[in-house]
Amino acid sequence: MGIKDQVSSMAQGAQSKAKTSAQSFMQISFRLVTGFFLGLTLSLIGQELTGFGSFSLIFLNLVVMGLFFRLSQNWSMIKILVFDLVCLLVIQILKMYILIAP
Repeated sequence: MGIKDQVSSMAQGAQSKAKTSAQSFMQISFRLVTGFFLGLTLSLIGQELTGFGSFSLIFLNLVVMGLFFRLSQNWSMIKILVFDLVCLLVIQILKMYILIAP
């Protein structure tokens, strides 16, 4: 095997590792953003129901975000996007219920 083959092999390995790390970074960022918005929603609901302060709001947001991050550890990118889609549909149903309800 010549030097040309070694350089080609090294370049393909670097490209493969860059692709894998980019996909991993995107998956982690999607999980963090989804967990943040899920935690923010649930903590705002809790704050309105019980009237706790801003420290508890931040703490509950971090707890829910950590729980979601831990729960979705083995999920693929498609499963995370499907979960986001289901959450958006539930939000739209609740919004429609609030607007229509007397």
